[in-house]
Amino acid sequence: MRDIMGMMGKVKEMQAKMEKMQAEIAALEIDGTSGGGLVTVRLDGKGHMKSLKVDPSLFKEDDVEILEDLIVAAHKDAKDKAEAVQAEKTRELTAGLPIPPGMKLPF
Repeated sequence: MRDIMGMMGKVKEMQAKMEKMQAEIAALEIDGTSGGGLVTVRLDGKGHMKSLKVDPSLFKEDDVEILEDLIVAAHKDAKDKAEAVQAEKTRELTAGLPIPPGMKLPF
């Protein structure tokens, strides 16, 4: 019975740590850039776009497709960075736990 109580305590502790980590990640702001800094997208830790900055030199009628591609690329860059931060924080939190391969946290 003691083992079960100890395990339940550890589960609650892990849950609290996971909630804290999720709040920290949600509060992050990550910038992604493309075109050598001509386009910058800022996402929060949940992947929601917070801002978009475009260098005025890209506002040419014949450069619309380039601008669209750069915005998409900057968004992907920011999203990839956010996912990397989340993965690192999850690894830190779960270090030493026997988690099956391929299992993604948070659930």
